[in-house]
Amino acid sequence: MSVNKVILIGNVGKDPDVRYPQPGQPVASFSLATNERVPSATPGGDPTERTEWHNLVLWGKNAELAERYVRKGMQLYVEGKLRYRIWEDKNQIKRTVAEIYVDTLQFLSKQQ
Repeated sequence: MSVNKVILIGNVGKDPDVRYPQPGQPVASFSLATNERVPSATPGGDPTERTEWHNLVLWGKNAELAERYVRKGMQLYVEGKLRYRIWEDKNQIKRTVAEIYVDTLQFLSKQQ
């Protein structure tokens, strides 16, 4: 048995980009920022905050919800699967990007 599950609570970094690769099949993508406090390297120093950026991909109904309601700065709870996508840039260099394919989307703050 194996498990591929990601749970994130964070703030939306940009308004969703919604595409329709096939009629009636929306795909939304946007970034989500999560923060964590990191202890100071020096004794007695102030902790710093580290921000991680996550690329989210939503399909179907979740993509429609994102298009309608998700805006930059909102706080969201998401559950999904981690996937890696490999693509080739314009210089024929292979690139890899990690994406969270969202299954569950919950709004934790009001639309801004």
